[in-house]
Amino acid sequence: MNGVKLLVVDDEPAIRKLLNAGLSTQGYDVTSAATAAEAITRAAEARPDLVILDLGLPDMPGRDLLARWRAEGLDVPVVILSSRTDEAGIVEALEGGADDYVTKPFGMNELIARLRVALRHRLQQQGEKPLFKVGDLSVDLVRRIVRLKEREVKLSPKEYDILRLMVQHAGRVLTHAFILQRVWGQAYDVQYLRVYVRQLRQKLEDNPEQPRYIRTETGVGYRLAEPD
Repeated sequence: MNGVKLLVVDDEPAIRKLLNAGLSTQGYDVTSAATAAEAITRAAEARPDLVILDLGLPDMPGRDLLARWRAEGLDVPVVILSSRTDEAGIVEALEGGADDYVTKPFGMNELIARLRVALRHRLQQQGEKPLFKVGDLSVDLVRRIVRLKEREVKLSPKEYDILRLMVQHAGRVLTHAFILQRVWGQAYDVQYLRVYVRQLRQKLEDNPEQPRYIRTETGVGYRLAEPD
């Protein structure tokens, strides 16, 4: 991660100090801000490659700052770091342009892993890889062939569309509303999506009750495991 410029926006001095120390050792060039106003200035000056953003800033809600940045064209990964665990707040942040979220208290290893996923996903957006593989599961996006342990798995058109969308965003959490809108073009009842995900798990998972590939983010959506 050498050369990656990272902006940390959090009003807690202890968190900023912890992140600066922990992430600097991983090769990140860390700049920090305690308020939204300071973050706006830092972002304009440092032009970060990646942002860690707290939702509870003293002068502006983090989601409003994110919305402003997205409206201004700041197209870099933003990972939310917040003590808020309510599902509505998390969904709102993700649908407002956040790439991922981590709740406080957090483990440094988990946060670093999420940052790497966010960076890798942005880089991959410029060119979709034709073959996706994780564990025993492979998806050929060119020939629309899904295999599990070299055995071809037959999916319905909608099942494949859901899986393809997850492959395109592997490692990231996708909200229920995002999947429904992208696959069906409208917001059906979430239960409708759950039925299809259950069917996918029956076909792709060794144990559908303890899925390895399609993981549930409770009350938020789903996350496909990262590729090998």
